[in-house]
Amino acid sequence: MSLKAILFDFNGVIINDERIHLQLIDEILIQENLQPQKVQERQASLGRSDRAYFQELLMNRGRVATEEYLTQLLHRKAQAYVQELGKLDKLPLYPGVEDLIYQARSSNLQLGLVSGAVRQEIELVFERANLAEYFTVIVAGDDITTSKPQPDGYLLAVEKFNQKYSDLHLQPQECLAIEDTPPGIQAAKQAQMQVAGVANTYPFHMLQRCCNWTVDYLTDLELERVQEVYSQKEMKPSVPEC
Repeated sequence: MSLKAILFDFNGVIINDERIHLQLIDEILIQENLQPQKVQERQASLGRSDRAYFQELLMNRGRVATEEYLTQLLHRKAQAYVQELGKLDKLPLYPGVEDLIYQARSSNLQLGLVSGAVRQEIELVFERANLAEYFTVIVAGDDITTSKPQPDGYLLAVEKFNQKYSDLHLQPQECLAIEDTPPGIQAAKQAQMQVAGVANTYPFHMLQRCCNWTVDYLTDLELERVQEVYSQKEMKPSVPEC
């Protein structure tokens, strides 16, 4: 078995925009005459889709969360996100993203993205950062009805790769997921993928317990060594849940 594809998470792996998201969510809640996020709610938001998080926030505040209402809030947040990024001279991308993409392309690996963020936000960042051409498959929060830690997004990404490249015959076990939160790690593992955890959001020691590889920064991920493990007849044993 060999490594064929790397699937990136978006927020917390490619772009450091947590502060912006939390700010915009609070603004929308206030506009809706609802209480801003509590500390424990902010922590619970990490790794989950915007739709799932808004649904929980509204439920906690006794507001009926119809699909139409949720879609409206998500659209407003996406529009506000575009405006906020437009104010920045430089996007807050994490160091090592471009280098890892270069390494992957040099090894003829496919690149994909699996995120709970809405597609409009992802495409904006990719266009401004000149990354769009490298990611041949994108699964955004708009594409699925579930959220991490459910594996649906990762499984859909594999399906999309095989639809796009009929001779690829990609299996989940041939993918490496790059994640920064327990829900994302659990989603990839439930999809039978190995996971590289990057300590951008949670401490190294927390991720180390439940990832196949753990690094402080993407620049520390040695892709050649990872590929060697995939090429072995027996893969690494699974690691405990986060």
